[in-house]
Amino acid sequence: MTTERTSHPQQAPAGYRAFLHRAVRNPGKVGAVAPSSSWLAREMAAVVPSGDAPVVVELGPGTGSLSRAVSARMPSAGRHIAVELDPGMADYLRTRLPWLEVVEGDAAELDQLLANAGVGSVDAVISGLPWSIFPADAQHAILHQVGGMLAPGAAFTTFAYLHALGMSGARGFRRRLDENFDEVLTSRTVWRNAPPARIYTCRRPHR
Repeated sequence: MTTERTSHPQQAPAGYRAFLHRAVRNPGKVGAVAPSSSWLAREMAAVVPSGDAPVVVELGPGTGSLSRAVSARMPSAGRHIAVELDPGMADYLRTRLPWLEVVEGDAAELDQLLANAGVGSVDAVISGLPWSIFPADAQHAILHQVGGMLAPGAAFTTFAYLHALGMSGARGFRRRLDENFDEVLTSRTVWRNAPPARIYTCRRPHR
């Protein structure tokens, strides 16, 4: 592993600038007010296998705050693939995190994107997507794709902002998690994040 790959997950100032630039250009596609904190990122990355050669997929990596936490747990033989829709952010990630395998495309087409990358199943999926601002059909399509790619015993983890839990999009997303997975665990609130958030960890997708 390189020093950068195993370093403590920090968010560089350049990452904040890239985040703000993306939010200004695409306000309807960025559901956060800041990149995820290192505390939230580490808790989400706990589902990443730390042994053997796992394949881990990250959806909506943004400026890479979650990517760094995932990488800190990944064994050197593992494969870390980030799916990013925004071409500008994809280029930013390739420049700033050269060890990250960035795939440009829509998470609703995850099976095809991973097939093109030679991947048939994955050992964990970690998502930073802004679910509450997605329409119901987009939520369903992406969750269906995620469930279809998880290997037996693999987990899918994502988060929801505490202040947004009452929004219709967030409530609908929580219902769809139960519809798509046999087990959905909700974490305690991660207060050291802006805004505070809760993590969903999902296993055993309904095929």
